[in-house]
This record gives sequence, C-alpha cells and structure tokens, in this order.
Amino acid sequence: MPDFQLPLSGNVTQTISPWTAFFSPMGNQASLISINLGTSSNPPVEAQVLSDVASYGKQLGRIGDAFGVLLAHFKPARPLTPVEDKAIRDLTRMLDEIAHVKDRHGSKASVSP
Repeated sequence: MPDFQLPLSGNVTQTISPWTAFFSPMGNQASLISINLGTSSNPPVEAQVLSDVASYGKQLGRIGDAFGVLLAHFKPARPLTPVEDKAIRDLTRMLDEIAHVKDRHGSKASVSP
C-alpha cells in the first residue's frame, strides 16, 4: 500500500520520485506531497525508465491499449470458467472506464476494448 505524507509530517523520502528532477536539484525533496511507490529490485533502472521512457501511467495505458486489441480478437478454445469470465469482464469494464476518463480530458485511448 503506498504511503502518502504531507509536508513536515515525517519521513519525506521516496524510493522512486518522478518529481525529483523538478523539485530537488541537490537531492533534497522540496515537493509538497511525498508518495512512496514501494520498493524496487533495481531503483536506478526504474528511475531511468521513468525519466527516459515513460511514466507509470503511460506504461499502463499502453498495456491497457494492447489488452484491448487482444480482447477484440480473443476467441477462447474452450468455454471460460465463471472466474475467467469475470476477470475478462472486469478488465473490459476498467478499460472502458479509463477510455471515458481519457475522452473527458480530450485524450483518446489508442483502441477501445
């Protein structure tokens, strides 16, 4: 579970900080809110992916878009169990909700589930 802390409320360090480049030129955090995103097996690699490749949201968005493509072409070889069917319906519902949020903000998903 991520930790959320307000300024001066205790430990304000982050394992991974997407905001570090903007708020801490000397390595000291000066942001208003600290979010602990958990531990990483290789923090330098994760930090570089965040800064040079894509944010968590962009990564998840692209994964969601790819799942939408796969779901559109999904033809199971056998009937799905109720648990499997629920997992597919839950994912499809979540992708639809994300697409609606993106639409309200003027950003379209690459594909719709």
